[in-house]
Amino acid sequence: MYLFQIVSVVLCGFALPIIMVYISYRQKMNDNKMRTQIVLAALEKNPGIDVEELLRKVTPESKPKLLKEKLLTKLLWGSILTIMGAGFLITQLFDMDHKVLTLFELAGVPLLAVGIALLVNYYVGKKTLAKEMEAEERAMQEKADK
Repeated sequence: MYLFQIVSVVLCGFALPIIMVYISYRQKMNDNKMRTQIVLAALEKNPGIDVEELLRKVTPESKPKLLKEKLLTKLLWGSILTIMGAGFLITQLFDMDHKVLTLFELAGVPLLAVGIALLVNYYVGKKTLAKEMEAEERAMQEKADK
């Protein structure tokens, strides 16, 4: 039973993040390769083409996130992780056999700690960045009015 718990913690704690990073890295490499092939094909057909403009058209635009969006993302993840961590720890309290005690402690304590840290970060950031968020909203309104 304990071997299964150790294997599951190792797989979820170490292997899964490594696989996720690998997949996202491969996706970015594949996107760059596709853009390169498009540019090379365009240059073969029309050598006088403006490469910079073509790359601007092919590359997707990523607009920067607003401060408010970043703070709301922290609030969302802080709430999710806090609830998950508290749920794991409460489940551990009701475990009378104490068979899965270590698994729920290993998962619950870090989730709860990270969730609380994100919530504190949200509330402190909200107070600290209030003026910057107002200025950002005004700039967005002016941009929309034009």
